[in-house]
Amino acid sequence: MTSVAVLGIGVMGGGMARRLLGAGLPVTVWNRSAARTQPLVEAGAVRAATPREATATADVILSMVADDDASRDVWIGPAGALEAARAGALLIESSTLSPSWVAELAGRASQHGCQFVEAPVTGSRTHAANGELFFLAGGDPAALERARPLFEVLGRGVAHLGPVGSGARMKLINNFVCGVQVAALAEAITLVERSGLALAAALPILLNGAPGSPLVNAVGPRMASGDYTVAFMLALMRKDLAYAMAEGEANGVPLTTAAAARRLFEAAVEGGWGHQDFSAVIEAVRAASAPVGS
Repeated sequence: MTSVAVLGIGVMGGGMARRLLGAGLPVTVWNRSAARTQPLVEAGAVRAATPREATATADVILSMVADDDASRDVWIGPAGALEAARAGALLIESSTLSPSWVAELAGRASQHGCQFVEAPVTGSRTHAANGELFFLAGGDPAALERARPLFEVLGRGVAHLGPVGSGARMKLINNFVCGVQVAALAEAITLVERSGLALAAALPILLNGAPGSPLVNAVGPRMASGDYTVAFMLALMRKDLAYAMAEGEANGVPLTTAAAARRLFEAAVEGGWGHQDFSAVIEAVRAASAPVGS
């Protein structure tokens, strides 16, 4: 059977590792905080002390970490996975990263004799746990076909968008639109509250009318209730907007709406909401909004 090493057991990586275990695959897990791997170890996974140790015998190595710096450390850091990866192993990078780093990593994988697919995902904690992720893949078609059986365990589909870098670019565009939507919704709900409208009457109009995308329907009730249990971490959206803005600049498209949204997410991080769900961005809007009559 295909043995899989999963590097990064966070909100998404943990759900993905559990799905692979449920499919009967041998899974080795590594996480910077080893305690987070314990539930997976109890479910049958093997815990590794370092990324290098996790990948020494793996057929497939899947990474799901926070950003470029974390990905660099996992793959080519002092205890990085790439040096220990066997020739012919398949490397899958599913983190949301900059296209430039993904291209560099693909080159390093090729030099090491490994196949490489970038496959960031759309979806949240629930989608990861239920095998409902959607993969945005870039890379060699043969490598993608080799990865496809795993993607079928982990998700509901995969789009091959082109060469390496295409998946990362599409993921940043997707998350940029999501971030702008959520920032606008946060301002809209705060305006409802401060203008004296009843939120219980106003929110269904936003959710069920033209603005009512699946994302708005998921996030709006969280903003109204103040339940910021993490489905997607706020600090990661701040990072994704920054990466998207850099990609926009590189292609001559200044993302002005992304810049406005990022300022709100930055304020929310500074306000202590960075490790909450990204719907908590509304707290930064509320904090900056003057009470009526002031």
